[in-house]
Amino acid sequence: MEKEEFEAEGDRLLAAAREESVTLRLLGALAFARRCPGHVHLQQRLGRKYTDIDFAGYGKQVKLIRGLMAREGYVEDEMTFVESEGSRMVLHHPGTDLHLDVFLDKLEFCHTVPWNGRLEVDDATIPLAEMLMQKMQIVEINEKDLIDTIMLLLEYPLGDRDQNQINLGRVAAVCAKDWGWWRTLTMNLEKVQQMAASYPQLSDEDTRRVAEQVELALARITQEPKSLAWKLRARVGDRKKWYRDVSELAPHVEEL
Repeated sequence: MEKEEFEAEGDRLLAAAREESVTLRLLGALAFARRCPGHVHLQQRLGRKYTDIDFAGYGKQVKLIRGLMAREGYVEDEMTFVESEGSRMVLHHPGTDLHLDVFLDKLEFCHTVPWNGRLEVDDATIPLAEMLMQKMQIVEINEKDLIDTIMLLLEYPLGDRDQNQINLGRVAAVCAKDWGWWRTLTMNLEKVQQMAASYPQLSDEDTRRVAEQVELALARITQEPKSLAWKLRARVGDRKKWYRDVSELAPHVEEL
C-alpha cells in the first residue's frame, strides 16, 4: 500500500470510531505525519514507509473496539490479546492485507507510556507529550525515531499544558517517579541534539531550534522534584539494567 492509502484508512477508521463513540487515537509514524505537517518532509526524505497502522485505546472499550473492527472487515489475532494480558490487540484485514495494532491503556516497550485519561486531549492522535515519550523511551533508538522527535520539537513549543504545545510537565512528572525512565529519556534527548547538528537536511536555524528545545526540556526535567524511589534507584545507576529488552516484547512493537 502507498503512504496515502495508509493515511486514508487511518482517517476512515478514526471517523468510524467517532460515530460509534469508540475512543481510538493514532500513534506511531502516522501520528507524527499528521501532527507535524510543517516538517513531515524530513520523514519523507528518509524514504519512510508505513508498514501498519497503530492505535491507542482504552481497555474498558475492548468489546466496542472488537465490534467496530469486525464490521470494518478486520480479523483479530486473539492470542496476542491473551499473551499481552489484555494490553494489545493485533488485527489483519484479509482483503487489503493491512495490519493494525491497538494498544490498550498503555504502550509497553523499553518503558511504559500510560494514557489512561489522556486520549481525550486530541481527537485524532495521542497527546504530544505521549508522542515524545513514545520515541524517547527506546533505548536502542534509531534514525527514524530521532527524526520523528526532531519534527515534533521543530513543530511545537514546550510548555506545561497540552493545547498546541508539548506538555513537559507531564513528561517531567513521569521521569521524576522512575529513574530508569529519566535515564533513557535524557540520554535520548542528547542524541536528538547530536543528530540535528549532523543532519544535512536541517537549516542552521532548525539546528539551533532543536538545541534550544532539548536544553529547555532537560532543564525542566531536572527541576522536577524526584521521588524517594527515584533517588534510591539513582544510587545504583547503570550498574543494573533499567529497561526492558526488545526481545522480551511481542513482534512489530519496535516498528512504531
